[in-house]
Amino acid sequence: MSETDKMDKSNNKTRYVYFISTIAAIGGLLFGYDTAVIAGAIGFIETKFQLSPAMTGWAASSAIWGCVFGAMSAGYLSDKWGRKKILILTALLFGISAIGSAIPDTLSQFVLARFIGGVGVGAASMLAPMYIAEVAPSDKRGMLVTIYQLAIVLGINLIYFVNLMIAGSGTDTWNIESGWRYMLGSEIIPALLFLVALLFVPESPRWLAGKKRDQEALDILRKVNGEEEAKKVLAEIKQTINEEKGTIKELFAPGLRTAMIVGMFLAMFSQITGINAIIYYAPEIFKSVGFGTDSALLQTVIIGITNTVFTFVAIVFIDRSGRRKLLLWGVSGMIVCLIGVGIVFHFGLSSGPLLLVFILGFIASFASSLGPIPWVIISEIFPTKTRGIAMSFSVFTLWIGVVLVTQLTPILLDSVGGAITFWIFAGNSILLLIFTYKMIPETKGKSLEEIEHYWKKKD
Repeated sequence: MSETDKMDKSNNKTRYVYFISTIAAIGGLLFGYDTAVIAGAIGFIETKFQLSPAMTGWAASSAIWGCVFGAMSAGYLSDKWGRKKILILTALLFGISAIGSAIPDTLSQFVLARFIGGVGVGAASMLAPMYIAEVAPSDKRGMLVTIYQLAIVLGINLIYFVNLMIAGSGTDTWNIESGWRYMLGSEIIPALLFLVALLFVPESPRWLAGKKRDQEALDILRKVNGEEEAKKVLAEIKQTINEEKGTIKELFAPGLRTAMIVGMFLAMFSQITGINAIIYYAPEIFKSVGFGTDSALLQTVIIGITNTVFTFVAIVFIDRSGRRKLLLWGVSGMIVCLIGVGIVFHFGLSSGPLLLVFILGFIASFASSLGPIPWVIISEIFPTKTRGIAMSFSVFTLWIGVVLVTQLTPILLDSVGGAITFWIFAGNSILLLIFTYKMIPETKGKSLEEIEHYWKKKD
């Protein structure tokens, strides 16, 4: 075979794996879109249904409770029925939620529709990175799974602009009656795109091998890895599957329990180190130190842009520098910036751009490390037979962290103030830094089967 032919084959493999990974990552875009859409709609919904503060919180958080349920159930379902089928189910749930939350006559109908969408978000937040990790070649896996995190960020930014356009299309009266319905209903467009696109992706080869459908698995691995590498990868998959029982008990037995601890710890601490406090409450934080409403909203837009830009930094370096090194540097940057935010609050340094500088530094550090890396690591450290249920445990923990931060941040800001609140997040970040240094190995360039054998030797 000529060098030109070899290059063409290599380019075809690269294009194919990018194609299927990008489609799976649309689940991340819907994740960001669905969780952020409520930010623009909740004020109008509160007026429309004349909600008390407690009921407003229930309306806003109903999707998050759906996420917890979706994350917990998707692993079992995907291990039983396949990654692709359950991803298609999540696309249907997104569509049902979009329609259902746009047409309710009562708050109960709205909450039910949002809960259904949350189930889709929770399931997709587990399944999409896992699917990408299972189809991607080892030398590109980190970058390709990080595309999922980029898609989440883009989904958040997209719906912010969609909400802004819709809100600007009519009066406050129109927005209270109809505008919020268009905001929530707009999700039907990316949901349909996701549903149709999923019809063109294959099933996970590792799931197929686990179901003894070796020829189908080999056909897909050939498209991703080439002929010789595909046979080698399939042999490794079969060997590790034969060593696994595929039970939940196995995850907490010697050999894999350290991986389970790493997955759950990373998932939880990716949330309780302050990211959602800033993403969800940034305007209120800025206003609390003297910024006007318009200025506070502008700072939020800048935060979104920074989040997007530095996610690309992770994409570029995650397979070059490695997961562990990026995480150590990124979390160190987060600690410095969180301490700085606390100092701004403690000493009342509201004049000048110091608060914005520290928050943007935190966002940059997070987006280039703790944002994408947990998704990468928890998608690659578990055995094939139980990867779905193991990831469910980890992502379930992540969503519990989201609930805790979303519910407790306003209470902390009100009761102990901004300084103590952000120093608590800094303390959590220090714990994560120590944990990363002591417990998390480097996984770049290793096959999923090599990573699995590492944990068995360690325990």
